[in-house]
Amino acid sequence: MAVGQARDLLRWRSPLRTELWAARLTAALEPDEVRPFLRELAEDGSAESRLTLAALAAVDRPGWPGAESSPEPQTEAEAESETEAEAAAGAEPGTGGLRVLGVEVAGTAEADLGLPGWVRRMGQVTCEGAWYGKADPYGEQTLAVLSFRYANGKEPHILVVGIDQPNGGLAVDAVVEEVKFLDDLGLSPAEPGVVAGRVLDAFELGDRIMGAQVADTLPAVRPLAIARALAVPGLVRQAPDGTMAGFHDLPDVPGAREAFEKLAEFVGERPLWWSPARVSQFLTSWLPREAILSDTAVAAMPEVVRAWSRFNGAHPAVLHQIDVDAPRLPALMADESLAGLGKRIARQQL
Repeated sequence: MAVGQARDLLRWRSPLRTELWAARLTAALEPDEVRPFLRELAEDGSAESRLTLAALAAVDRPGWPGAESSPEPQTEAEAESETEAEAAAGAEPGTGGLRVLGVEVAGTAEADLGLPGWVRRMGQVTCEGAWYGKADPYGEQTLAVLSFRYANGKEPHILVVGIDQPNGGLAVDAVVEEVKFLDDLGLSPAEPGVVAGRVLDAFELGDRIMGAQVADTLPAVRPLAIARALAVPGLVRQAPDGTMAGFHDLPDVPGAREAFEKLAEFVGERPLWWSPARVSQFLTSWLPREAILSDTAVAAMPEVVRAWSRFNGAHPAVLHQIDVDAPRLPALMADESLAGLGKRIARQQL
């Protein structure tokens, strides 16, 4: 099947189309299928098989945490068979060759593949811009976007990664689209290295969470998404979100600064996520359980939260939720039975 599809791709002569196909192919391979599949391609030696190997190598990033490029360890019989195949091909065992899905395929060095010149452009991209922002009004999902163009200036495209906020910031979907797709997203320009770092952080977090709920389409794009993010120069991993630093509308009331510090502690590194449910959680659950505040800060908190909400979109449902929950705040803060263990211990030390 792969050889048949590669035959069509040789006619299309499209690096992008070929890389997307290789990413889907990578995602479809089970770990115990990798070595036999690569060995069969190497032994076949046809132009289609060689293109398949080159395309898989283009989206492979060895050493990436949780990457698909971690095939099952070889058995002794498999290792012996592979060595014999390398010798039959006239290659020194274990020397030379492309690194494909974590396996060095002997006799497949790029110069020896004998494929058309356009094949060498796979993976050779320049990042031309980046954008980041909310995917929905409440920021429950954010979008990280990177734009690329191949070395010959052709096939410009964007990578769009959806990053879930309520579950910690893991990647839940990704697509590769034409650049004009960006026009409908309403995102703000951002530093490419920071956005690429966020993409990698989101995929790495997803790899660490068992049973994470992601879109069915994500696995087929994931290898190419990681390869593209790793190709961006100046990567910044775990970059802090600067949204809070851009807020300068703190109300001029006593206790506002103290109140805002607790709000900043609550929103943490996911400040774009600000929904009615999160507002309610902050005012009716988190503050009574976790926060020690002066009476003036408690009194200032509703106005501080309103100001932050206006800065973060001024959504009517969010402002309405504040009106519903804020009047209860003084009584909730005074109810010592709602205090968590950490708050109780901190009070004893005052």
